[in-house]
Amino acid sequence: MCRPAKEVFPMSQKLQAEKRETTSRGQLQSIRRQGKVPGIVYGQGVKESTPITVDAKDVQALLRNNPRAVLELEVPGIGKKNVMLTDVQRDALSREVLHIDFHKINMNQSVTVPVRIEVSGKSAGEKEGGLLQLVLHEVEIECLPKNLPEAITIDVTALQIGDNLTVGDIRLPDGVRAALDADTVVIAVLAPQKERTEDEVEAMDDASEEAASQANTGAKVEE
Repeated sequence: MCRPAKEVFPMSQKLQAEKRETTSRGQLQSIRRQGKVPGIVYGQGVKESTPITVDAKDVQALLRNNPRAVLELEVPGIGKKNVMLTDVQRDALSREVLHIDFHKINMNQSVTVPVRIEVSGKSAGEKEGGLLQLVLHEVEIECLPKNLPEAITIDVTALQIGDNLTVGDIRLPDGVRAALDADTVVIAVLAPQKERTEDEVEAMDDASEEAASQANTGAKVEE
């Protein structure tokens, strides 16, 4: 039985950037000390990659709120471009954002993006002592940029112990299709731990590993 997914569409987001000419390591470090993050813009209609800087506070807000959003990036002297964040480089120890990549997109061509899963309600199985397991935290979808949801919210109230919900069970918004195999498990309701057999525990681990291998953390834009 298909279970409805509530779609949440992103608000239009604008981001201000500045064009930069600096490329040496020392100059990039100086940019970061000024509270800015160096980056580049590339993609459709961009003859050469454009080096830019963005305020670090704006970058942190983007990463915290909706890193998959379609952005209207404005660079003085270049103009406004519709872009998506495609890569973030961080310091291995401090986790400081060192560099970001934006891909210019065509609003009339599809993108493939992982979108986070949000769970709504409490399953019937949990009320009976079962455990709800979110096997996938994101599901990869394909759609036009204008149809890109910020999240997919799934109502789990009907799930019983032993039930699972696959990618094929999710009723996606109009204009959006899943880019994962329809049989990929997204959510499962497990029996209480004391009642699980070794085979069930092993199957849970295998399902989690398979889901992790299929998940894609970066946005793909069709050229």
